[in-house]
Amino acid sequence: MTGRIIQGDTCVAEGAAWLAETDPRFAPALRDCSPLPLRLRPDGFPALVSAICGQQVSVASARAIFGRLQDAGMTCPDRVRASTEDDLRSLGLSRPKARYVQALADADIDYDALRTLPTEDVIATLVRVPGIGLWTAEIYAMFSLGRADVIAPGDLALQEGARMLFDLPTRPTDKALRAMAQDWSPWRSVAARLLWAYYARMTSREGIR
Repeated sequence: MTGRIIQGDTCVAEGAAWLAETDPRFAPALRDCSPLPLRLRPDGFPALVSAICGQQVSVASARAIFGRLQDAGMTCPDRVRASTEDDLRSLGLSRPKARYVQALADADIDYDALRTLPTEDVIATLVRVPGIGLWTAEIYAMFSLGRADVIAPGDLALQEGARMLFDLPTRPTDKALRAMAQDWSPWRSVAARLLWAYYARMTSREGIR
């Protein structure tokens, strides 16, 4: 079972209302940050290449690198397989990320099949690819597949957003935030959107591309 799929702004609004009712601590942030962004994006190979570009770099840098890859046709698996590591590095990828993109192309993932798999199976499939860690797999499930009940607790902006919103003494760890998020099921993806939006509002920084 894929669970609830977020298909539009009304789904996000429904989830946000449920969160504010279930945990009133969300309500002030929701008033300040509404409407929450939909953030849905296409699935498939280009989406994961984009996610790899976004690992451990600024939003602006990730956008620039992915734009160069798109312009060079490197968002097509066949083009990547026909290219060298140096070809990819010349477009701005680091050596490890060039290898990750090549590994992703070689993995030959059935992206259509992922759309109907349970979220845990989607994540298990993706993390088998070198360079696709848990964060990347969760972000893909959340935004490219529209899964409503996923969170990426390893994301530093989410951790900071939770610290600020819930007035925590320290930033929660990945494990601690994952445990907190159990109470936000079945709308953990909307909780993530709200925490990112709150982080951005409080810091004037964009939490995720």
